[in-house]
Amino acid sequence: MGEPRAQTVRTLAETDEIPHWILHVDLDQFLASVELRRRPELVGQPVIVGGNGDPQEPRKVVTCASYEARAFGIHAGMPLRAAARRCPADSGVVFLPSDPEAYDAASAEVMGLLRDLGYPVEVWGWDEAYLGAHTKDPVTLAERVRSVIEEATGLSCSVGISDNKQRAKVATGFAKPAGIFTLTDTNWMDTMGSRCVDALWGVGPKTTTKLAAMDITTVRELAYADAETLTSAFGPRAGLWLLLLAKGGGDTDVSAEPWIPRSRSHVVTFPADLTDRAEMATAIEQLARQALGEVVEQERIVTRVAVTVRTSTFYTRTKIRKLTRPSTDSDVITAAALAVLGLFDLDRPVRLLGVRLELAMPQ
Repeated sequence: MGEPRAQTVRTLAETDEIPHWILHVDLDQFLASVELRRRPELVGQPVIVGGNGDPQEPRKVVTCASYEARAFGIHAGMPLRAAARRCPADSGVVFLPSDPEAYDAASAEVMGLLRDLGYPVEVWGWDEAYLGAHTKDPVTLAERVRSVIEEATGLSCSVGISDNKQRAKVATGFAKPAGIFTLTDTNWMDTMGSRCVDALWGVGPKTTTKLAAMDITTVRELAYADAETLTSAFGPRAGLWLLLLAKGGGDTDVSAEPWIPRSRSHVVTFPADLTDRAEMATAIEQLARQALGEVVEQERIVTRVAVTVRTSTFYTRTKIRKLTRPSTDSDVITAAALAVLGLFDLDRPVRLLGVRLELAMPQ
């Protein structure tokens, strides 16, 4: 009796010693790949997805570009017209309309395959997810992830490996396209030290500019910056988080709980700038009702209403108002949206309007 018990103790101890890894799985050129999967004759050609597929459609932008299109300097967020101008006449570029339903279905297929591997999976949108696993060989697991997805769906993915989410996300950038890359304490500073601070996930242009004013431009400089100086400039929480990121730290938990959206929003970019307040009000009412319809369908309830205005000069600002009490009443929501719109001066032509409904979290 004693011998089997001793064997059980050793097995548990060995299990405890198996390291925990986080894999960041990112589908390569996802939207373009979904389109190429159903249009294989386009493989190898520059493919651009966005708007209704018309490169002359005003004020519509690139949602995704294939790697062949990216070779011409085309990227997500670029106006379709600008993308068309960058493509040589003989490039064979193809513009395709966005098809969210197809992308939803393809994403669900991939995430189901990841969950079937038996590890916790935290989904972060259509084309990326985190997988947490106790394993002695994370690279082999990453190879399995890639082969399972490709064999079942025909889609390609890249996998970043680390011991936390932020570092795994950065690792994926080095893995693309269709590769695997591992970032740990061992190679973090050699790989990242000389890079600009905006190479860190979550460090945007404003933070980069602010750090540059402090003579901090590289990841290494940020990692060895004075903590008090950072907390003084960014606040105690953000300052210490920046320091942690630069040192290669981050979140270590992978939650398999379903992601629950905290808001629903809709925006519209107008073919021609609006100058008439009545037209703006009509647009806001339509956007509010559109977002509210989705909220009601999901059996959620609205707590705050936000309105975004972008002028012809691209100046963008958002204002928000808390409801007196949570509601799904259409009159209440639209009235709140119009009231928030009224907080803007609206003294310049308006290019874009948006409404965001913030929601109470389910109990």
